Amino acid sequence: MRTYDVTLAITPDMPVWPGDTPPVLELKDSIAAGGTANTSQITLSVHTGTHVDAPHHFMDDGRTIEGLLMDILVGRAYVLHLPDVDLITEAVLRDAEIPPRTRRLLFKTRNSDYWAKGVKQFQTDFVGISPDGAAFLVDRNVKLIGIDYLSVAPYKSSTPTHRILLGAGVVVLEGLDLSQVT
Repeated sequence: MRTYDVTLAITPDMPVWPGDTPPVLELKDSIAAGGTANTSQITLSVHTGTHVDAPHHFMDDGRTIEGLLMDILVGRAYVLHLPDVDLITEAVLRDAEIPPRTRRLLFKTRNSDYWAKGVKQFQTDFVGISPDGAAFLVDRNVKLIGIDYLSVAPYKSSTPTHRILLGAGVVVLEGLDLSQVT
């Protein structure tokens, strides 16, 4: 078994969801300026880079992030490589031959090329999961879904997919850099 760091580096010029605050890294105190230590401050949206969506993100009565169980975030995961799809639908998933007992499923799509190429602008044509694909994953008892861009659902139609997954207790992990994962 091999372990990969699939998190994105937080930088001021990284892509962020339209309307979110880009990361701001600011030196607050420095030894060179007479301080006793070098200290910095970071300001960013909680949905910057690699992040987990809490159910509260799409459901007012959903749990917030501190209410999620951490054990689902640690352990073996199946990486499903789908380089030629524009939308992850139920039909795509049925044809994918996902191992039957898979509980953590990470999607490596053409989105990973954005990270590999260092694309800094937000992309609206990223690959996401359709509502019927989300329902299929819930029915398969998948407990964690991870995807290689900033949303598990397509741009401008994210609510249904998120509500299906989060409402069923599926942990949603977004902004994965799977470009180096085989």
